Amino acid sequence: MAAPCSGVDGRAIQSVDNIYTEAQLASCNSTDNLVNTQASATGANASELPEIGEAQIDDFLGPNQNYNEEEEERKYFRRKRLAVIKNVLSASIGSMLIYGVYLGLLQMQLILHYDETYREVKYGNLGLQDIDDKMLMGINVTPVVALLYTPVLIRFLGTKWMMFLAAGIYALFVSTNYWERYYTLVPSAVAIGVAIVPFWASMGNYITRMAQKYYEFVNYKQENVQEQRPLPKGACHRYIIIFNSVFYFFFHLSFVCAEMPMVFFLKSYLSNGNHTLFGVKNCGANSVGMIEGLNKTILSSLPRSISLIEVESVLMGVAFISMLMILILCGSAYQPTEEIDLRSIGWGNIFQLPFKHMRDYRLRHLFPFFIYSGFEVLFACTGFALGYGVCVLGLESFSNIIITFGLSASVFSLLSVSLLRLRRHVILLSGALVHVILIIILFIWSPSRGKALNEPFILILAALWGLGSALNKTGLSTLLGMLYEDKERQDFIFTIYHWWQAMAIFVVYLWAGLPMKAKLSIMLVTLIISSLSYWWMERRLAQRDPFRIPRIPRPKHKVKGYRYMEEENSDESDSEKDGEKEGDDGDTSSLVGGEEGGGGLEGQDGHKRRKVAAYEQAQETEEQEEAAVA
Repeated sequence: MAAPCSGVDGRAIQSVDNIYTEAQLASCNSTDNLVNTQASATGANASELPEIGEAQIDDFLGPNQNYNEEEEERKYFRRKRLAVIKNVLSASIGSMLIYGVYLGLLQMQLILHYDETYREVKYGNLGLQDIDDKMLMGINVTPVVALLYTPVLIRFLGTKWMMFLAAGIYALFVSTNYWERYYTLVPSAVAIGVAIVPFWASMGNYITRMAQKYYEFVNYKQENVQEQRPLPKGACHRYIIIFNSVFYFFFHLSFVCAEMPMVFFLKSYLSNGNHTLFGVKNCGANSVGMIEGLNKTILSSLPRSISLIEVESVLMGVAFISMLMILILCGSAYQPTEEIDLRSIGWGNIFQLPFKHMRDYRLRHLFPFFIYSGFEVLFACTGFALGYGVCVLGLESFSNIIITFGLSASVFSLLSVSLLRLRRHVILLSGALVHVILIIILFIWSPSRGKALNEPFILILAALWGLGSALNKTGLSTLLGMLYEDKERQDFIFTIYHWWQAMAIFVVYLWAGLPMKAKLSIMLVTLIISSLSYWWMERRLAQRDPFRIPRIPRPKHKVKGYRYMEEENSDESDSEKDGEKEGDDGDTSSLVGGEEGGGGLEGQDGHKRRKVAAYEQAQETEEQEEAAVA
């Protein structure tokens, strides 16, 4: 293409045209090359893009090369074991704090209300002594009927929530002391009496259940754990012993915590021993009642109301912390399905369970030891501490005696760890032997007033009594856990234990006015009977005398949350066995849930089974008729 230019030579024009055409061709060639280059690059990227995307997706969705399943499983069960240890420590410290607050406030309240000047100046004609008598009656008498309602509360609330509710009732008792009236103190004391047996029964079951769970988390690779079969006999003994030792180490420290209001507040207001014991004539084995002749005015000066409110506020804060520890830090003892299983059992069966557990001769042989366990702990805090301690040394020495007893019992509770090497009867019978020797010494010793001579000996006796008490309490709880380790729910076993203990405490409340020698005689006879009964139980077990294993009824739904629910039932009657056979044969009678382990089948299930059998029989008849026709 040439532009017409005038006055230009034709050859020149042609030359210019050629130059322009060559330049245009060169430009087109370079453009084509650029386009081809870009196209090839784009094609290469397009071909590489799917490969890169697939590689990233494979890396994201594929198995992690650095993932070690066995290592992750080991870490998971290690966290589970640490959670169990956290649960045991939280429950132990929580019970120590709440029980220490309760004992400390009750002690301070009784000392203040005993002083005649304090009653007249602070409350006039209110009648604090009468209120205190009814309050103590509510605390000691109400647990007598605890065997009737404790199983119902456990069924309705479960183990952890029963512990939390009981801790709340203890805190309620603390709060009522802000306004000391009949309508506040007496109802709260009755509530304390209602909560005592369920609280300690749930706590004992909780500690034993944590030992079972710890065994499962340690031996998670074993087939019986993975398949949720019954655990081998004696498998959990090691952890039951250790966890009970730790629990009672903290529990006995509650007696030390109970003396903190006395040490840091009330002790400075007490009169000296020469004033309070001026009219006291007899102490020790010759004494009658608590302290005969104790002065009616035991306070040198009256504490200010604002100071009492501050002390009660501190105690209320500690009780609230204990409630939070149980609520937040304590994990559940059972899976939700297991709690549902318990709630699906009828109220009548739940009510009967503690009585049915008493059919086991192992438990019946331990009844005397349960009773003595209640005798000895209350005697240490009242009979010995008052009759041999305060009567001789003065009221200002009461806190030293109780602190010595609590520290000794706490430290010696760890001795039960020796059961890992010794036979189980050693701890229990050793504690009984220590108490037999101490009771004989107390029976023949009537000390006279003289602080310098008697105080060291009394503190040594308190420490030795703490030794025997620690071996008794730890040995009994450990023994129950070992005997019934195959049962995941031991609420009802510990309900019987703490009910008998509460009955013994009620007897101690009634014998307050007896002579000291009568009290010591009752304790000595009870202890000897307890030791002989326990020895006879061990002898029967050594001879393989069969015992009736108490079982919980099967739940009404088909989910079985109990590992110890087996087909056989050693505690069912012959009539129940005959009924089950008739139900299996398709008889028209329906079976209703029987005793502990023989729940049986309901009528609806038997009706379905009969319909299926009738349908199968009709099919067989039709096939026979068709074959005959052919």
